[in-house]
Amino acid sequence: ETFGSPLLDQAGNRDMFEEQVEIIFKAFNHRSFSHHGKYYDIPPEVPYRGYDLKEITLVPRPKTLPVECWQPIQGGTGRALDFMAKHQIKGIIGGGSAEGGAMDGTMVAFRDAWIRAGHPDVQMGENLSVGLPFFIAKTQEDAIKEASKYYEENLKMFGPLRLTRGLSEQQILDISDPKKAPTAGLPTLAEAVRDGAVLCGPPEQIIESLKKVEERYPGLERISVGQPVGTPQKVMLEQLE
Repeated sequence: ETFGSPLLDQAGNRDMFEEQVEIIFKAFNHRSFSHHGKYYDIPPEVPYRGYDLKEITLVPRPKTLPVECWQPIQGGTGRALDFMAKHQIKGIIGGGSAEGGAMDGTMVAFRDAWIRAGHPDVQMGENLSVGLPFFIAKTQEDAIKEASKYYEENLKMFGPLRLTRGLSEQQILDISDPKKAPTAGLPTLAEAVRDGAVLCGPPEQIIESLKKVEERYPGLERISVGQPVGTPQKVMLEQLE
């Protein structure tokens, strides 16, 4: 082994992952290829049927090239975004379209990474998909009231996994304590709606919110919508319908 457990060696884990992705794209995009890196030697320098093997092939190769690759963006570090831009990997991010919000910062950083990679004409939102939870009701107040219980269940799952931005260690502990959670200052659905991270209200209001996202990010061509984890199947189907 070149390094220890990847769970204990994040730098080594990241290096290995990036090299693995390079190999995958070589295999996709070339009829035959070789790779000699820090962790992988493909093919190894060995005699093969009377000659030295220099390249290998992927069989079968993808029918449609280039292969379109999408990757969730969680931390959004400069290294990660530059790596995505280098390989033209498209990104999937969570919502929050309020000016200056988390989504806006990721949009700007992603575009800047693509510009650094030699794509000067890329627009804000281009090569990205935005995920926006939604809940339709007669009024925004009704939607927030009905959906808040599902939002809170979702937080119970993703908070301890540290996939909810801005939570302190104490808040993560308090999430699962019914006595402490109500006064722990945990994020609320009303705040998420205010920040544009969740679409709640009558259809006309949701359309208006989406139009604002479209105006702010002219390169954005794809969104995904759905309900938080924990929403009953019946409610999900009603909402989607």
